[in-house]
Amino acid sequence: MEFTISKLEANQRIDKYIKRMLKDAPISFIYKMFRQKDIKVNGKKANIDYILKENDEIKIYLKDDLLQQFKKEQVLKPIKANFTILYEDENIIVVDKPKGVLVHDDEGHNSITMQKMVLSYLNKKGEWDPNNETGFIPSPAHRLDRNTAGVLLFGKNLPALQQLFELFREKDKIEKKYTLLVRGMINKSGVIDAPLLKDSETKLVKVDKKSKFAKNALTEYKRLKYYDSGYSLVEAKLLTGRTHQLRVHFAYISHPIVGDNKYGDFKVNKEFASLYSLNSQFLHATYFKFLENVDGVLSYLKGKSFVSKLTEKEMKILEGIS
Repeated sequence: MEFTISKLEANQRIDKYIKRMLKDAPISFIYKMFRQKDIKVNGKKANIDYILKENDEIKIYLKDDLLQQFKKEQVLKPIKANFTILYEDENIIVVDKPKGVLVHDDEGHNSITMQKMVLSYLNKKGEWDPNNETGFIPSPAHRLDRNTAGVLLFGKNLPALQQLFELFREKDKIEKKYTLLVRGMINKSGVIDAPLLKDSETKLVKVDKKSKFAKNALTEYKRLKYYDSGYSLVEAKLLTGRTHQLRVHFAYISHPIVGDNKYGDFKVNKEFASLYSLNSQFLHATYFKFLENVDGVLSYLKGKSFVSKLTEKEMKILEGIS
């Protein structure tokens, strides 16, 4: 089996590339192929951590019967694309994620997810084939909680996805804003600086200023409106991206997010569930922007921003508390 690495396939580890190609091959078998020199790059033995370059010539020495066994035909079940597309080009797709949908399967659950919907959409358009030679799968560049709606970005090819991962990791070339409803009159603006620690057993996150394992977490916010009924509409900007960061941070400063069943005020939550059928946090990923210093394959998106409007249910809640 011989093939040449294209520009879109470059800059990834060869073992991950082979694993994508041979989807049903055990990882131990793939590592054995490397040890036995059954995988070569440009005529030479390939190291398992080799980073592929454009025009690299790859040879895989594998019997035809094993090749067929490890490259079984993948059948993609069509799924209705229940989302709004905010932007799309040849590299990325930006969708408005509905509330109540997972971004991708969590712990093996066979759910309908945003990734499955996007893959079905791209497959129907003829832009992605689950049986393509490269094995690349368009994927989300970040996560949103199941019950958080809003702006969600996907990479449609490897270079774009890799750069999105880098942008979300380093955060100095993008801007993300969330809109949330909290209990009480919060300050007009402020910064929450409180390190977070996740409990591996309970999956809950807490502020911990003593543990060496806690990760620094910064949230910047401003109050958009105060309601006399005792609630504040807030715009929050993530300066770091920790699990449940906004939910824990606002609970920490005694302004928990309305509807948050893990870190919120349960009396308030009960009231909003009764009045507005709100059974999850009032938290919406409303804004994303590529800043002017974006470079690389996505440099053409400098200054580009995307907005997700509050849902009809969220707007009705704000009307109800006015």
